Amino acid sequence: MGSEKKSILVTFDVDGTLIQSIGSASNRLHRRAFTHAFNQVFGVEGTIDAVQHHGQTDPLILVNTLVHYGIPSDVATEKLPDLKSKMIEYAKEHAKDIREGLQVLPGVVSLLESLSSKENVAIGLVTGNLEDIAWLKMEGLGLRKYFTVPNFGGFGSDHTDRGHLVKIAAERAEKQIAGGFNLRVHVGDTPNDIRAAEFGGALAIGVCTGIFSKEDLESASTGKAVILAGLADDKAFMSLLGLES
Repeated sequence: MGSEKKSILVTFDVDGTLIQSIGSASNRLHRRAFTHAFNQVFGVEGTIDAVQHHGQTDPLILVNTLVHYGIPSDVATEKLPDLKSKMIEYAKEHAKDIREGLQVLPGVVSLLESLSSKENVAIGLVTGNLEDIAWLKMEGLGLRKYFTVPNFGGFGSDHTDRGHLVKIAAERAEKQIAGGFNLRVHVGDTPNDIRAAEFGGALAIGVCTGIFSKEDLESASTGKAVILAGLADDKAFMSLLGLES
């Protein structure tokens, strides 16, 4: 990265921010991976739709769903390594189906192209998805090529609390890129993304492409978050970072 330019780290949430679930097959592979894990580890026939899960990490969704079906929280938590392993195993075995019920949101490809063309910008993920599943989605939907190599981020497989994931992603990026960053930004569609960005010391950029409104996202902020309708206007996004598209 050129020393004359400020170094910028941009991390993106996945579901509801870069991509969206659509139709009756909504996010099918990911949902089925949860169901597979419930069944294989506890013999539970369950679905994550039984609980409110938007903006939560996969490990929290695993535990909360199992509690709903009668498994004690401490028992479910103790089995998290097995549950996560079964989810990843299922997702990898059915990777060819990753695109079912998913599509890239408007403007995302153009924005990622613009960001990845800048030598002073590093791009990663911060998502509640388990790492392997997050990158399977990015690969399957043609987006992985825009992310900084080696790929980095903060994932549900790293910590149950999304707030820590922004920090984890930054630490990993700083190990790869000498000199650190003058600006860190996290982009997401849920109040938890806004809170996580601010907890992790990043500028929070909220997008209203999930299930939450502008007011929902603003109310989660300490007052410094920037809320956009979505990522369709890449020039507006780039200007927030002091960049030209």
